[in-house]
Amino acid sequence: MRANLIAGLDIGTTKTCAVIGEVNGDPRRPGLTILGVGQSRTGGLRGDSVTNIEEMTESIRASLKEAELMAGATVDRVYAGIGGDHVRASSSMGVVAVSDEEVAADDIERVHVVARAVALPPDRELLHALPQEYRVDQQRGIKDPVGMTGVRLETEVFLVTCGSTAAANIRRAVNRAGYRVQELVLEPLAGARAVLTEDEKEVGVCMVEIGASTTDIAAYYEGKIRYVVVLPVGGMTLTTDLVRGLSIPYAEAQRAKERYAAAYTQLVDPRETIELPGPSPNQKRAVARELIAHIVEQRMDELFGIVQRELQDQQLLDRLGAGIVITGGSAALPGTVELAQQIFAAPVRYGVPREGLGGLADSVALPKFSIAAGLALWGADRFAETGEGASTLASGVLTKLGTWLKEFF
Repeated sequence: MRANLIAGLDIGTTKTCAVIGEVNGDPRRPGLTILGVGQSRTGGLRGDSVTNIEEMTESIRASLKEAELMAGATVDRVYAGIGGDHVRASSSMGVVAVSDEEVAADDIERVHVVARAVALPPDRELLHALPQEYRVDQQRGIKDPVGMTGVRLETEVFLVTCGSTAAANIRRAVNRAGYRVQELVLEPLAGARAVLTEDEKEVGVCMVEIGASTTDIAAYYEGKIRYVVVLPVGGMTLTTDLVRGLSIPYAEAQRAKERYAAAYTQLVDPRETIELPGPSPNQKRAVARELIAHIVEQRMDELFGIVQRELQDQQLLDRLGAGIVITGGSAALPGTVELAQQIFAAPVRYGVPREGLGGLADSVALPKFSIAAGLALWGADRFAETGEGASTLASGVLTKLGTWLKEFF
């Protein structure tokens, strides 16, 4: 019987990915032995909006069942990702008087409560309250103030909120699939956990995760999350551009993007041509591959330009000593790194889940698994902090049975 199983579930616009691992390694930054990976086509979702809860439920069930089959074990709970342009992030300060001469754990809990005490409208819910740093009297930049002498304790907390309806729909679909949500995690934070190193976060780095309908940005420096935003543009926009530019059906445009597209036109031989469907049935026509690359490059250039302006507006662009890390399913196009290097004039690399992963780690060493693997690693971190949130084979069977009974009655 395997113990301490963690499952990450990424419900994307076009695909749903599940990763199951077993916690191991350093308790300060635990790793995972990857045991199983599952993937299915997402149904019942248009952009970030749920259109059919039953189809979404079946996508979740299919991906998790595939991961469980590979792992040879079952789970009862998942760490599920949430994203979309309904997500908001901000900083909040909390201040309390130290109850004794030394800062104690109770003081930290009180200052966290004060920092989290932000009025939210009924249609919003708090996802995360991440401590950035602590200050004791006039001393700044403290990571752990317990035991320090002082009379005033302050903290800066990074608050992330989301739409209540979006969160409720995810929980509902996961429950109907026979599992429960241990924690909803903001997708940019999960992706950053999988593809960024602690050294990069200290020096300054920005993760750009290009999904099907959204692009996630998460910027760090001095080891702290500084900015998070979800942009409503992604790989589906590239496909739509090809539909219009080449006058072909959506399915053919998607196939052309996957097989022949490049984000940097200079990488394509201008003499190369490919066959695409013509205006009449069973008719073919020759199209220069350079044209496909040109259409894709224009849109990717625009996307990276938006990211660059976001970072400039937040005064972060000059703080990214480690540059840009690009990941996500739509980032795998040839030439993406070359184009990004030209636009950002900074170091750029692909980000794939590797650090802290063992077992079948090669199965998730692809940009499209960054969120799912990051969710599982997030769960491993939570287990190391609290000793809670993991599944075991026995408890998984019992809890899932209870969930199914609740669905019927």
